[in-house]
Amino acid sequence: MYESGENYLETILMLKEKNGSVRSIDIARELNFSKPSVSRAVGILKEDGFITMEHGGEIELTESGREKAESIYERHRLLTAFLQKVSGVSEERAEEDACKMEHIISDEVFQGIKKFMK
Repeated sequence: MYESGENYLETILMLKEKNGSVRSIDIARELNFSKPSVSRAVGILKEDGFITMEHGGEIELTESGREKAESIYERHRLLTAFLQKVSGVSEERAEEDACKMEHIISDEVFQGIKKFMK
């Protein structure tokens, strides 16, 4: 899966936890993307089996979508904490860099950081 797809899944998960429901317009607002861009991405995620769309336009993560989103979000949270602890940067800076890193870091390195943080 591409980084953009991972970002969409993570955003859907976070919005669902925050608001209780998610629609395409919520994603567009959160990511500051156009509605057509979000519509295209949502269509791809649906085709790939990561989300379903209800009649009212509400987006739900499938089991595989939730697993992927939770994995990405776990990486985001742990990398943010790691960067703050090790480099002493602000939470905002750590989050920005963690968002980039979470998509490219190998599982081996992630597991090492996870072990280090415990």
